[in-house]
Amino acid sequence: MPATLSHRKALHEWQLYLFLVPSLVLVATFMYFPAASAIYHSFFDWQGGDAARFTGLANYRRVINDVVLWRSFETIGILIIANIFKLIPSILLAVLIHRLGSEKWQYWYRVLLVLPMIVPGLVRLFIWKFFFDPNFGILNKVLDFTGGKTLLIALDHHFLHWGIFHAGVPVPWLSESHLIIPSLIIWGFPWIGTVGVLIYLAGLQSIGTEVYEAADLDGVNSFQKFIHIELPLIMTQVRLSLVLLIIGTLQGFGLQFLLLGANGGAGGSGMVPGLWMFNRAFSAGEFGYACALGMVLFIFILALTLLNNKYVRVEK
Repeated sequence: MPATLSHRKALHEWQLYLFLVPSLVLVATFMYFPAASAIYHSFFDWQGGDAARFTGLANYRRVINDVVLWRSFETIGILIIANIFKLIPSILLAVLIHRLGSEKWQYWYRVLLVLPMIVPGLVRLFIWKFFFDPNFGILNKVLDFTGGKTLLIALDHHFLHWGIFHAGVPVPWLSESHLIIPSLIIWGFPWIGTVGVLIYLAGLQSIGTEVYEAADLDGVNSFQKFIHIELPLIMTQVRLSLVLLIIGTLQGFGLQFLLLGANGGAGGSGMVPGLWMFNRAFSAGEFGYACALGMVLFIFILALTLLNNKYVRVEK
């Protein structure tokens, strides 16, 4: 009998190996090989074909003096800070759903959150591009209807001095250099991410009822529960969201490409590192230099991820 069990265990292990080995081959082929190829070609003058001329560190020296790249990092820094603040609505909504007394309503709110995920992301991007349209976009119509346009005109006249807000003239959100970054920040309003809310809900549901009962006995109000109980106990989920946010924001360029084009809009105001890498590769044909830009971007992502893990503490 023991020999039979041992034989079955060995057979089971071999079956696992039969599945694992092809999986590792696929991972190496489609994930590690492209990364290794990018590192290798970052030392070459390469236009994407078979011919490549070794140039050593020339691409990296060029990176140091790339004004567009470092300006794009300033833009992405602003967007990262804005996206961190955009986490707040998702956290608050998750807390509100968690506090609902009815499990039935909690279920339906989760369903309503998941339904928008059916709509492809590309469609949402084009819808938002229509929102920003100066003549037919909803954003300008809302500003005209609510009187927000008058406020913007006054703000421009007394403080900003941009000279871009005028009565009776549509606001050119995506074609005016001063408005490109505000437009990118406005995108996604009210900034409620389905995945984020579900992640926070999972963390909130792990909080024991005895914690809330003790808080009620101590006379803790709703705001104090959020600050001293709920937020500290979902910091693991918040830290995960921050890591994904930093990586996604630094790597992403699809939003800027679809809204502004490969050059980042007027004056390159919407240029981000990922878009500049795409621009150099597919507009200029400088694939070797684009690989070097990718390596620099990787270093920034790694550094910010390490800082996040070091300073965003999770204390249970």
